[in-house]
Amino acid sequence: MTSTVPALGTRTAEGSALQAVLLDMDGTLVDTEGFWWDVEVEVFASLGHTLDESWRHVVVGGPMTRSAGFLIEVTGADITLPELTVLLNKGFEERIDQALPLMPGAARLLTELYEHEVPTALVSASHRRIIDRVLDRLGPRHFALSVAGDEVARTKPHPDPYLVAAAGLGADPARCAVVEDTATGIASAEAAGCHVVAVPSVAPVAPAGRRTVVTSLEEVDLAFLRSLIAAR
Repeated sequence: MTSTVPALGTRTAEGSALQAVLLDMDGTLVDTEGFWWDVEVEVFASLGHTLDESWRHVVVGGPMTRSAGFLIEVTGADITLPELTVLLNKGFEERIDQALPLMPGAARLLTELYEHEVPTALVSASHRRIIDRVLDRLGPRHFALSVAGDEVARTKPHPDPYLVAAAGLGADPARCAVVEDTATGIASAEAAGCHVVAVPSVAPVAPAGRRTVVTSLEEVDLAFLRSLIAAR
């Protein structure tokens, strides 16, 4: 876990039960889920293998070890997991260095949370080297801390990343709002006891329990997040 700006503690507006907002990265704040798939297709093509489009839903949102391991297994490619991880990270870095499109509503939401001093964390299954590159573009001031997939013993879909983020902000997970786009990330946040706002990117997500589904971050603002937690 790396702190990117001084921790904000648990300051919230009067009458609000919301203590922190925890945000996924790929497909949630930045439109990069397609980048990962394009890189995977490109790397495996160089190894002599064609990826089936149906596998995209299996690997989306998952940690590198799971996604890369699955693709090695189903293709039988002659490459080790560490070797493939290096190639995938390198290819992804090259793409985000050229362009890093934000999801609609992302910039506005980050600005609003920052201006209202809401403790906010970036929680991703991506490796630290990737997160830091994206943070430079998003503006590290927007996040009190960030948690990378290679910094926790168990990454998404396990609850560890969100439990670590909540603890780092001094927040009760039950009073944290998480914004996620994939089933893997949603499972992680729900296992941690957080309320999830799902903004599906690649695969559809159904409303359930402590989960609210929206079509875009354009529908999400601070008042909306506070209302979800206060209602519980």
